[in-house]
Amino acid sequence: MELRHLQHFVAVAEDQHFTRAAERLLVSQSGLSASIRALERELQTPLFVRTTRRVTLTEAGRALLGEAERILAQVRSAHEAVAAVQGVLRGTLALGTEQCIAGVHVARLLAAFRRLHPDVEIRLRQAGAGALAEEVAAGRLDLAFAVRTHADSDQLRSVPLTSEPMTVLCHPSHRLATAGAAVTPEELGGEIFVDFHPDWGPRRITDAAFAAAGVRRTVALEVNDVHSLLDLVDENLGIAVVPRHFRHKRGTLTALPLKGTGEAVYETVALLPPPQAASPAARALMTLLETEGA
Repeated sequence: MELRHLQHFVAVAEDQHFTRAAERLLVSQSGLSASIRALERELQTPLFVRTTRRVTLTEAGRALLGEAERILAQVRSAHEAVAAVQGVLRGTLALGTEQCIAGVHVARLLAAFRRLHPDVEIRLRQAGAGALAEEVAAGRLDLAFAVRTHADSDQLRSVPLTSEPMTVLCHPSHRLATAGAAVTPEELGGEIFVDFHPDWGPRRITDAAFAAAGVRRTVALEVNDVHSLLDLVDENLGIAVVPRHFRHKRGTLTALPLKGTGEAVYETVALLPPPQAASPAARALMTLLETEGA
């Protein structure tokens, strides 16, 4: 099995199309098809279901994809490690992050990293905690800043950054604001909620806290960005349960402590592969974060 076969296989799996993958790889379509056929012969099983419009992975192809991505990530890390020993950090830093993550100023950190390592190409992806964890475990991201929602495993480890309680945000004219007291999930059961997509860390924490309290809540307004959430609460269309630092983003809203949720804490972490699999760029970024506290 050759590395180029795995590279070709991953490209076709990502693009779901032989022509687009060939164009991206700068190889002929016939050469790409031959490479995939050689891999299928070696593994003695089809890896793709081919149609006139696109190709999809077979069950065997899905099983191979994760392993192929990890192998290619390790090869890339090996090349970058050799360059690092020679005194120059090169290659790519593929970073993922959730929105408005606490404990790290991502833009400032990346700017400092670029000044120190101008030969490293920086790629940034914003997504929810679940997707980011999968991307790091698969080797598609070098590391990610996200909310802790997973236990550490042999493919993923977490480095704590910070933690804070969850807070209820509401309009100043809302009945909760008038009372001005800490609230429990039971007291919020009949409210209309504004919240993030289920994959985002704060939503996962809130869902778990209300489920543990045995309280059913209605998320009628679901968004994928912080400012839309704050706008909806600011128009008194619902309330939101968010990390405490969100209250500083919209001074017109009332923030109330959320009590009775046990260990429902917003804890942010850096998600990384095991130490032996971490890329030199990821290690350099974490060192910078530790030394500068960016």
